[in-house]
Amino acid sequence: MTEHDQAGRQARSPVDPRTSWATWTTQSIISGPGGVTTAEVGPISGDLTVHTTWVDGEARLTVQYTGALDWYTVSGSPVPAADETTARAVHQAMVNGVKAGRGAVAPPPPPTA
Repeated sequence: MTEHDQAGRQARSPVDPRTSWATWTTQSIISGPGGVTTAEVGPISGDLTVHTTWVDGEARLTVQYTGALDWYTVSGSPVPAADETTARAVHQAMVNGVKAGRGAVAPPPPPTA
């Protein structure tokens, strides 16, 4: 027997964040003054790329100069993210932080409903 939700659709099993993953990359973001603070080299600014990996219930944020080989950990990363939707919101908040600059660090996870 298959379970269905209230709309009559087949219900999905909850996603186990320990066995699920996703990634997002946003390229060519011109940082605001002060750029992004990294764990390895401090602040970087200019034309940047942000990459987020969601795995093991956390969003891992990295940044690089667009087109470069080296990736740097964004200060404050990883951010707890119980599900893919939360991790995607963290990624977008980081992109917005890069645009704002001011030594942006990893955003806090969005509040849960």
